[in-house]
Amino acid sequence: MAVPVPRQRDIPATESAQATPPAAPHASPPQASLTLLVIEDDPAGGLTVPEILDADRHRIRLRTARNLTEAARLLTQDVHCILLDLSLDGTGSAAGASGSRTAVATDTAVDQLAILREVLRIAPRHAVLVLTAEADAERAAEAVRVGAQDFLFRDELDGRLLSRAIRYAVERKRADIAQYKLAESKLRAQENARLERGLLPNPLLEGSDLRFAARYRPGRSRALLGGDFYDTVRTPDGTVHAMIGDVCGHGPDEAALGVELRIAWRALTLAGLCGDELLSTLQEVLEVERPCEEIFATLCTVDISPDGRRAGLCLAGHPAPLISRPGRRAQLLPYENSGPALGLLPKARWPRRHVELGGTWSLMLYTDGLIEGRIGEGRERLGQDGMVEMINRHLDCGLSGEGLLEASVTEARRLNGGELTDDVAVVLLSRTEG
Repeated sequence: MAVPVPRQRDIPATESAQATPPAAPHASPPQASLTLLVIEDDPAGGLTVPEILDADRHRIRLRTARNLTEAARLLTQDVHCILLDLSLDGTGSAAGASGSRTAVATDTAVDQLAILREVLRIAPRHAVLVLTAEADAERAAEAVRVGAQDFLFRDELDGRLLSRAIRYAVERKRADIAQYKLAESKLRAQENARLERGLLPNPLLEGSDLRFAARYRPGRSRALLGGDFYDTVRTPDGTVHAMIGDVCGHGPDEAALGVELRIAWRALTLAGLCGDELLSTLQEVLEVERPCEEIFATLCTVDISPDGRRAGLCLAGHPAPLISRPGRRAQLLPYENSGPALGLLPKARWPRRHVELGGTWSLMLYTDGLIEGRIGEGRERLGQDGMVEMINRHLDCGLSGEGLLEASVTEARRLNGGELTDDVAVVLLSRTEG
C-alpha cells in the first residue's frame, strides 16, 4: 500500500507516522532501525513513498523536508539515507533560508544538479538516492557520476524496490568511506615516510670505520616525530661527533624545537665548535626558539678521536651513555660533575670529560623514554640499572647493532605492558679493531 509523504502544514519539517512511536519513560531503548530523509517540495502531492520495510521487517522511519534548510536541520546522526527528488524547485531550496551559503539558480539551463551537489556537501557521510522521471534517465546517470549512490524512476517506485535501494546505497556508502579511509591511510604513510627521511638525520660517517645504528619511536599516538633528537657527523679532521637530546614535553612545538636543535648542532659542529662552547651556543638557540621559558632540553654529546680509541663526553642533564667491550660487562660511562639541562641556568657550564674507549667497543646513547617505562603493573620503573642488565642479557645472546636496539626497545615495551608513553631514541656506535 502506498503511503503519501506527509504534507507540511504549520511546521516546516516532520517525521512520518511510519516511525516507531517514542519509547515510554524508563523503557528499554528499541532496536535501531533505518531512517530515510526525503527532500521534496511537491505541492500537488504527486510524490508518494510506499511503505518500506528493512531486512528485519521493521518499518523504515521517514522524515521529510521541503528545502535544504529544513533538510540540514533534520540531518542528524540517525539518518542513514537521503532520497532527493531531482524535480525539486531551486526556489524551494532557498525558501526561508535567509543567509544560506548556497543560492540555487531557478533557470534549469544553469546546473540542474546544483541541489544534489549541495546535499552531498552538507551530508558527505550519508548515502544519497535520487528520484526522477524515466524520461530523464540521462540526468539520473549524471547524478550518480556526481556522487549519488543510485537513482530511482518515479513511475517504478514501490516498497520492495525502494527498500532494496536504501540498503544497497547505505552499504555502498560504507564501502566507499572505508575505501577512502584506506587510501587516505596509505597516502599518509607515504607522506610520513618522506617527512621522516627529511626530518630524521642522515649520519655523515663517510671515511670512518665506525658502524652506526639507531631506533626512534615517538610517544604521541600517530605522531611522526617527538621531542627526542639525535645526529652523527664526521668532521674533516677525522673526529666523529655524536649527540642525542630530549626536549621536555610531547607536543608538536617540542618536536619542532628538537629538529631545530639537531640542525643547529650539526651546523655548529661542522663549523668547529665542541664541548662547552657548542652547548653554550645551543642554549642560546633554545632560548630564542622555545615557545615558553619553562621549556628545556637535555643533551649528551660525544666526540670520538680519529683513531677511535678515545672520546670526550659532555652531559647536559642527560643520562650517561652505556659502553660495552669484549670480555667485560656493559656499564655506564662516568657521569659525575655533569652540567644542567639547556635552558635552566643562563650562565651554565658543561665540563668535557675524557674517556678511554679501547680498540673494540660499542657505545649506546639513549633518551630517558627507554628507562622510564614501568615493569609490570606496579610503580617500579626499568631505570638505568635495569637497562644495563637488559643490554647485557642481549649481548650474551650474541645480539649487536640493529638487532640489539630492536630487541631492547621491544623488551622495554613488553615490560611496560604496552607502548611506552615517552619518546624513545637510541643510537649505537661500534668499532672493531683490526
